[in-house]
Amino acid sequence: MIIGVPKEIKTAEFRVGLIPSGAKALTRDGHQVLIQAGAGISSGYPDQEYKEAGAEVIKSANEVWEKAEIIVKVKEPQKPEYDRMRKNQVLFCFFHLAPLPDLTRVLIDKGVNAVAFETIQTKEGLLPCLMPMSEIAGRMSVQVGASYLMRDRGGPGILLGGVPGVAPCEVLVLGAGTSGTNAARLAVGMGARVRIMDTNLSRLAYLDDIFNGKVTTVMSDDYNIERYVPETDLLVGAVLLPGSLAPRLVSEDLVKKMRPGSVIVDISVDQGGCIATTHPTTHKNPVYIKHGVTHYCVANMPGAVPRTSTQALANATFPYLLKIARQGLEKAAGADTALLRGINVYTAPGSTKGLITNQGVADAFGCKYVSFETVCRFPENSDKTGKRKN
Repeated sequence: MIIGVPKEIKTAEFRVGLIPSGAKALTRDGHQVLIQAGAGISSGYPDQEYKEAGAEVIKSANEVWEKAEIIVKVKEPQKPEYDRMRKNQVLFCFFHLAPLPDLTRVLIDKGVNAVAFETIQTKEGLLPCLMPMSEIAGRMSVQVGASYLMRDRGGPGILLGGVPGVAPCEVLVLGAGTSGTNAARLAVGMGARVRIMDTNLSRLAYLDDIFNGKVTTVMSDDYNIERYVPETDLLVGAVLLPGSLAPRLVSEDLVKKMRPGSVIVDISVDQGGCIATTHPTTHKNPVYIKHGVTHYCVANMPGAVPRTSTQALANATFPYLLKIARQGLEKAAGADTALLRGINVYTAPGSTKGLITNQGVADAFGCKYVSFETVCRFPENSDKTGKRKN
């Protein structure tokens, strides 16, 4: 297989899809690795390290895209990259397609096979490729939120954790998954008063146990959201439905009731956002103010700490990349249910256009969902009916 790694072109995205150790493992396995010059520099990996690992460094992004059978990225293809994609090419990266109809249509029309990090899901419900980025985004949300509560960043001039004799800030976290838990952990560590909401009572019981009562767990419903949002200094949106649009839990009217200078950090903005007033921003222009509330809605938060996040992401994604390179997408997905769930768009052999093979993405656009297993043959992992043996 020929694996290509282009330089990320999303605004202020400093991560890279493959690190030198991965390149070395692939080349030792008999694969060819093409990396665009400078792709890893911002993550701390100069071109020379890739060369020493056996990769070929290429100046032109067009050449990388043109030659590679598998393209490994971090973020979804940007508009200048649309024309570089080609039929049956495997794209392996974060997509978050639910709020991106234009990109989804291009993937379908181009006949691309889109494998999304964020929907690779184990039978236990874990999201192994999304989890490390969720951990980072959750921790960053509190660091960022605390900074924008400071007067020199336009905030009311309050310290998140307070001091003896002065009350700490109120932090409300919506969603008790990986991002939300990490946000709560950091906020507690900084001395804030923290509430975390979720609809899963078992998860709330677990958090109450691990935080030893230092976090107040609250059932997520309209009544409690309307009660606690206006009292909040820092609101963190961390709701996730894999592949689907995030539910809008906080209305614009409720945002209007928040304290002047309070801060919203919506981690789920890459899936459409869980707060009515949020929309994606970039690291170059990360915030805007609406109804007196500062909104931080950067869709690629971990991109600001590329050295940490690139390594963490590579640890999680590389085993799946190696499977695809060794077996091809169809056989790899036939043998690994988690990887199969990562396929959002698939083009069957002989077809000219792709099909949406992720239920959440299909629902977001009101389109037909087609099971990957119904359009793909698993020659070594299926019975005569085409159904998976396992």
